[in-house]
Amino acid sequence: MLSFPVTPSLLNHSHLLHHRPYFSFTVRSSSSSSAVQEVEESSKSTADAGELSSELYVSPPFPQIRAAKRVVLVRHGQSTWNAEGRIQGSSDFSVLTKKGEAQAETSRQMLFDESFDVCFSSPLIRSKRTAEIIWGNRKEEILTDYDLREIDLYSFQGLLKHEGKTKFGPAYRQWQVNPANFSIDGHYPVRELWARARNCWTKILAHESKSVLVVAHNAVNQALVATAIGLGTGFFRILLQSNCGVSVLDFTPSVDGGSPHICLNRLNQTPNSPVAAGSSGGRKASKRIILVCYGTTQGDSEASVAYSAEQPMNMLGIIQAQKTAELLLDLNVSSIVSSPKNACVQTAEAISRVSS
Repeated sequence: MLSFPVTPSLLNHSHLLHHRPYFSFTVRSSSSSSAVQEVEESSKSTADAGELSSELYVSPPFPQIRAAKRVVLVRHGQSTWNAEGRIQGSSDFSVLTKKGEAQAETSRQMLFDESFDVCFSSPLIRSKRTAEIIWGNRKEEILTDYDLREIDLYSFQGLLKHEGKTKFGPAYRQWQVNPANFSIDGHYPVRELWARARNCWTKILAHESKSVLVVAHNAVNQALVATAIGLGTGFFRILLQSNCGVSVLDFTPSVDGGSPHICLNRLNQTPNSPVAAGSSGGRKASKRIILVCYGTTQGDSEASVAYSAEQPMNMLGIIQAQKTAELLLDLNVSSIVSSPKNACVQTAEAISRVSS
């Protein structure tokens, strides 16, 4: 029987995540109760990152905000170069495939009830088209920002992955195992990306809006999440963003008027099943952990969120737990670890009954 402790770090960018062979974190989901989040741990230690430490990302304070703001990050749908396995970088020669268009439409439906005030998009065709589909018939114009383009990979761009390995040898190997210190054509692409993401946040937070949609790319969305919660370049490829994956960050004003409080609310919620089989960005995972939120409780409408888990689940919560159990039915669950709170134990028992 295997169990893995999960520590409540990374919810505010003032927390420091120290370098360890493996790391763990919590992701609070504000969608439906019994929502499923997945964490996959790489079989390799993050110590392979090399010279750069994976500790707190040091940057100027975020600009002050007057009211709470939610930012929803979406990666573009599958592109022609994604399908070919070609290195895209910030090139603009690929377009959405039919599958990519369908993914964008699914994301539109997922986000249909979000009352977005503004949409920022990468100017690259694959992202801009995804933004147009999700934005739908809203009257407000989509704002394109060049800083939201994908990571600049210079001479790598346009190559198939095996061509990059053949042509660049050691440099390609460094890109694979130590991207934080990877250099090409006199540039450090990941370091440049982190600086650009930090600049994007200044513009996004300065905009007078409470709900913001940002449609961009895998690497830049990773950098946006990382710089928001205080992670350095050593965490590149840890916060992977799938095609049309959705990540949500909530910003609340600080009492002292300084940098806002930042909460990672959702990470890479995909249009597909959150527990579908597959690898993590092409890498095999040695362990898989599924995080499940308990179903709604009898105290949800009366008690604060902090105490709701102590209440037994109501009928809706029981149904939600059952649906989650069915979602996990095809997985080989080796162990279940639960909080001792009533609703959590009830949810765990529902999963156990179906899995046994």
